[in-house]
This record gives sequence, C-alpha cells and structure tokens, in this order.
Amino acid sequence: MPTPLSRRTTEEQSAANSAALRGAAIGAAKYGIASLVLAVVGTFVSPVYRNLTIQFKVFIQMSGMTLGGWIEADRRLRGYEFWRLAEARRKKDEDVWREWERMVGEGKKDER
Repeated sequence: MPTPLSRRTTEEQSAANSAALRGAAIGAAKYGIASLVLAVVGTFVSPVYRNLTIQFKVFIQMSGMTLGGWIEADRRLRGYEFWRLAEARRKKDEDVWREWERMVGEGKKDER
C-alpha cells in the first residue's frame, strides 16, 4: 500500500535529502569525536589498543563515524517525515475549517 510519503515532489525529495545529509554530517562528527576520545583513553590505558596497527585504529575510528552518521541521518529523516505529515494534517484541518466557516457564513446570509 503506498503511503503519503511515497508520492514526493522533487522539492520534497531535495528537502528530505538535505535533512538526511545534515544529520549524517553531524552524526559522523559527534561519533567521530567520541571515537577519538575513546582512542586517546585506549592509548593511555590499554596495552592491547596500543599494540594495534594504525590501519586497524583508523578502521575503528571510521566505523564509529559511519555508525554515527547512519544513526543521525535516520533520526533526522524520520523527524522530517513527521514534520511533513504534521504539516499536511494542519493544512487539511485548515481547509476543513475554511469550508465550515464558508458554510456558516452562507447560513447567516440566508437568515437576513
């Protein structure tokens, strides 16, 4: 069954892509900083981490950044979809309200 989100215009797709891209960049930065802090702590505390090759340490850092980008992009995209559905619901309610006001206004004109 198609959902309202499956019928997006190009502008809506661009806005959703922008939200996901911003989320991915912010998430990669946040998790990258957290991974860096853990790497520094691991270097001073753990002899196992100290003995890892530089390639594996880079892999661990990039894995954390990838995970953070993925999680934050998904969160931002779901937030955008929620906002879009709420905005559509608000517009629909406004249309119903305007129709109701029009009907009530016509009823008052008939009474005069």
